[in-house]
Amino acid sequence: MRIAFVLPLLLLVAAKDKPRPKPTPTPTPLPASIDGLPIGALPRQSLPARGCAAYLWSAGVTKVLIAMAGADPAQLRLSLNGKITDLPRTAQRGGGLFGLSETNEYAAGGITAVLDLSITTRGDVTRGALVPQGTLRLDQPGADSVVVPLGGLIGCA
Repeated sequence: MRIAFVLPLLLLVAAKDKPRPKPTPTPTPLPASIDGLPIGALPRQSLPARGCAAYLWSAGVTKVLIAMAGADPAQLRLSLNGKITDLPRTAQRGGGLFGLSETNEYAAGGITAVLDLSITTRGDVTRGALVPQGTLRLDQPGADSVVVPLGGLIGCA
């Protein structure tokens, strides 16, 4: 009889001392609009499977990742009005490095974007380069054109 009484107490004590899993923190939602513009923040982006990509942050009041320009596939990823959008590259002008030119044009569904980049290599940056300055011009039907200053890094697979 004593064992029948003691066993449940031991199980209760063991369960009480067992560490409980910590709750997973809720991630902060990314802004769908930065500084009142129709461009929002992108979530974390991976390096491309092949080739290179430019990871570009806004240089205004709010500094967030706003664009990823891939060389292969040649496309520009943006968050427009809260939706991730990939625009294929339609033209390139000027010299360039890592599959990106000084001027890169993208378009789809009536949306056009022009990405002007200053690309700088440096000895301490391997498999990539710096983008100390650039601009993104965005044209959407029925909306004003927007120009956003930016900067970032180029990373290669």
